[in-house]
Amino acid sequence: MRAWRALVAVLAFAAAARVPAQDLAVLAPLDNDRPIGYFIEANANAAGFDAGDVELCEWALADWAANSDGRLELEPAAEDDALIRIYFVSPQFGQYGEMRAILVGDRRGAAVYVRPDTDALGPGIAAAARSDRLLRDSVVYLTCLHELGHAFGLGHTDVFADIMYFFGFGGDVNAFFGRYRQRIETRGDIELTSGLSAGDLAQLARLYPE
Repeated sequence: MRAWRALVAVLAFAAAARVPAQDLAVLAPLDNDRPIGYFIEANANAAGFDAGDVELCEWALADWAANSDGRLELEPAAEDDALIRIYFVSPQFGQYGEMRAILVGDRRGAAVYVRPDTDALGPGIAAAARSDRLLRDSVVYLTCLHELGHAFGLGHTDVFADIMYFFGFGGDVNAFFGRYRQRIETRGDIELTSGLSAGDLAQLARLYPE
């Protein structure tokens, strides 16, 4: 039961105290009438962090943008100006990722927290990630993709094929990450292999109509 609870928490919300939460609804679209600036902090002090994790998050951002039919235009920005701010954090409260709504001036933004320490995901997947670097990178990439979905306003679903799937519905965590791992042969394949489903893109289109 303890291991199951740890796995259920993989993509759940957590409490990480870098940027205080604002008095905003948790999920809502971002203002996309101009490019959306993003900032990624490389935190070498975060447990399990690898310098390549920044690139994984950049690929996750590009995945959402490339599949938005031009509705999301993203560009790097200074931390204070960025609407999306991604931070790598150490283990806290047993969760693996979190998104917090923030205000950037008068615009809605999002602080995203990713914990790259796969050892906390339960003994099965932790051992597999230690022996298979591409599985470990898949976990970090898909976690970034999921939390960025929240940043763009997407909610959880009960459809196992979706990146926005919530494990509270009881899905197989190993299978969730493993199916993506089976699609790639090299790290570079992650940049070219979308982790988004038709359901994810339909939800995105509803939030950002043309």
